[in-house]
Amino acid sequence: MRQQYDIGIVGGGLAGLSLAILAADAGYNVVLFEKEEYPFHKVCGEYISFESYDFLDRLGLPLHKWNLPVIKKLIVTDVNGKAYYFPLDLGGFGISRYKMDDALYQLAIKKGVEVFTGTKVNQILFEESAHIIQTNQQNYFAKVIAGSYGKRSNLDIKWKRSFTKQKANKLNNYIGVKYHVRLSHRKDEIALHNFKNGYCGLSAIENDKYCLCYLTNADNLSSNNNSIQQMQEYVLFKNPALKKIFTESEFLFNEPITISHISFNKKTQIENHIFMLGDAAGMITPLCGNGMSMAMHSALLAFEQIDLFLQQKISRKKMEENYISNWKQCFSLRLATGRSIQRFMGNKFSTTVFLKLMNAVPLLSKNIIRSTHGKTF
Repeated sequence: MRQQYDIGIVGGGLAGLSLAILAADAGYNVVLFEKEEYPFHKVCGEYISFESYDFLDRLGLPLHKWNLPVIKKLIVTDVNGKAYYFPLDLGGFGISRYKMDDALYQLAIKKGVEVFTGTKVNQILFEESAHIIQTNQQNYFAKVIAGSYGKRSNLDIKWKRSFTKQKANKLNNYIGVKYHVRLSHRKDEIALHNFKNGYCGLSAIENDKYCLCYLTNADNLSSNNNSIQQMQEYVLFKNPALKKIFTESEFLFNEPITISHISFNKKTQIENHIFMLGDAAGMITPLCGNGMSMAMHSALLAFEQIDLFLQQKISRKKMEENYISNWKQCFSLRLATGRSIQRFMGNKFSTTVFLKLMNAVPLLSKNIIRSTHGKTF
């Protein structure tokens, strides 16, 4: 049976759900596909800068009722554990993806979005000015499609996107590991602890819990018999701050949440006439934070152009060109800054030199932090 929609969305994370809610509020017929069942955990730093607060409020999330931790300070340690402190002028708040994604999902359902959970999209084709979404169950049709499926998908491989074909390098050979923990730690402070070839973030989320999430290259894991536990003890624990956190925390997961093949290489924002949102369009390094804000902002940028197209005010070509231009204007500097800083982190010498310079020149640190935070949207 033919199912026709105005907008189809593949991936129900922050970007996909935000776009779905915006479109439903505007009266469009929206379908969203998510391979998992809500609520679920995913690898993410779970810190959101305040640039997104007003947007989430407009969507209908009752953030003010959730008593979320407000984060205004940043502490960074080098590989040896020496700490450096920096203010976060804009600041942010902590919330788990488990809570936030589920809340957005419930809101989308309430607003009339048709959501298929536990459904994997196998392929998306573009024919005669419309898209065909192929799932294991049946095919669906939509005038406009957005891909918001995260860092890497089977679709990226099928479409032979350029970042999937690049050889392993310093920007595309990462793994991510996340825990939720309880420990004694300041709630107004986000910490970033360096270790050899990686760094680990710690920040407060809801219900007196903390997100403990680290990024490292695949070589670190393979050189430790592919054992996360061994890698933590032999690599991460060399930073005294990390050893203290890991040995004193109460771990709330039976097993860590993990992801591999993380790439920070440049990506395209339109692929086969499909809007790429969030990490599918370009991933900012976690040390800069705000990937969650970028995901939601990209949804707004996409909706503005999709709305004009569906009202027949602009052509498909103009819609896609405008999105690419606006996306780059908003995010290119942030991504470039993140990629540059990434090269300094996780190395004993370069990390120390970089942090000492940041500490010695407050204006430099202020500008770098500002360049990785956007403006309210």
